[in-house]
Amino acid sequence: MNTQMDIHEILEHLPHRYPFLLIDRVLSVDPGKEIVALKNVTINEPFFPGHYPHHPVMPGVLVIEAMAQAAALLSFKSMGSKPDDDTVYYFVGIDGARFKRPVVPGDQLILKVTSTRNMRGLWKFSALAEVDGQVAAVAEIMCTMRKK
Repeated sequence: MNTQMDIHEILEHLPHRYPFLLIDRVLSVDPGKEIVALKNVTINEPFFPGHYPHHPVMPGVLVIEAMAQAAALLSFKSMGSKPDDDTVYYFVGIDGARFKRPVVPGDQLILKVTSTRNMRGLWKFSALAEVDGQVAAVAEIMCTMRKK
C-alpha cells in the first residue's frame, strides 16, 4: 500500500504541535517498510533568528528530529494505531549521523525513512534527508513506545 497523508492526518498520528511539528506532508507511506515525507523550510521558522541571524541554517538536531517524526508516522501506520494519552513514542538512539549540506530557508526537506528492524517494541530505521536531490543528512535512528 502506498498512501499520502495531509496535515490533518499527520496531526492525528503525531502528538507534536507548532513550533515542534516538523512534517508538513507525507508523500508516500508503505506500512512496515518506508515513508517519504516533506518539511517546507521557511524564513518564519522560530529558530532562524538565533541560528544564525547573518546566515540562517536549520539546526542539524532539528533535521534529525524531522527524521524521527517521519519514523514515528511510519511506526503508527505500520501498527495501524494512533498515539493516546497513556503512551509516549520516544526517540532512543542515533548512530552514524552525518550532515552533508546546510538546510536553509526556501529549501524543501525530503525525508526518506526505511524500517530496518522491529523487535520487542524497539524500532530501528535508516533515515535520509535530501534537498533538491542532494543529501543533507543521514542517520540510523531508534525509537520505542512506552506507557507513561
